[in-house]
Formats: sequence, C-alpha cells, structure tokens
Amino acid sequence: MKQLFRLTAVAALLAVSSPTFAETIKATLYKNPQCSCCENYAAYLHLAEISRKAGVPETFQGCHTMFVNGYDVDGLVPINTVRKLLSEKPAIAGITLPGMPLGSPGMGGSKEGPFTIYAITKDGAVPSVYATE
Repeated sequence: MKQLFRLTAVAALLAVSSPTFAETIKATLYKNPQCSCCENYAAYLHLAEISRKAGVPETFQGCHTMFVNGYDVDGLVPINTVRKLLSEKPAIAGITLPGMPLGSPGMGGSKEGPFTIYAITKDGAVPSVYATE
C-alpha cells in the first residue's frame, strides 16, 4: 500500500538561474513503504524548501540547515567559522558550505583542499566568500 506525503512549498522542483527564488509550488508524493530512497527524496524536498526560505540559492545548499542566534548555517560548516560568524555578527542571513565535501565535519574521507564558506545575504544577492578553512 502506498503512503501519501503531502509536501507543500516544494521549490526544489523548479530550477533557479538567478538570485531571485522560484515560486512556491504544492505537490503530492506517493511512495512505496519499502522504498527508502523515497523517504530520502521527501526529506530532500523539505530541506530544499527550508534552505530556500532562509535565502540559500539551490547551487549553494548544503546537506542540512541549522539556525543559530538568528543565522542560517547551511551544510557542514566547520565550528571555527560558526564561532567567527557568532562573534563578528555580520549583517547577513547566514553562511553555507555547499554540498558534502570530503573531510568536512561529519563526513568521512580526507580533506582535499580548503573549504570555501559563503555568506548568504538578506537581499538575495549572489553569495560571496565569507571564509576559507
């Protein structure tokens, strides 16, 4: 029997090519209860919507979103950069480490080079480099 998941505001289904974000759409996802990839896909859609609402462009999204002291921290951002954000208190929406780079906190593997962490603005401007680690 298929389970019904009501997903609202699934912006990840629309591609965005500019700093302006896609319009919110509604969708219904039907899935086989034995299919774990469907659970992961539903979680991905929900996370993409949370990141979009926080102002993180799709190409800059990480694998999870955390909110701390009014900032969005998207992805596997190293703690030193989070501490920098909290001590500097810049006028931005948050920071992001896009993707799931090897060697980043929580990921396996060896670090292959410096991590570039981007600042996410409140006005939807293209993200800029906030820090490298």
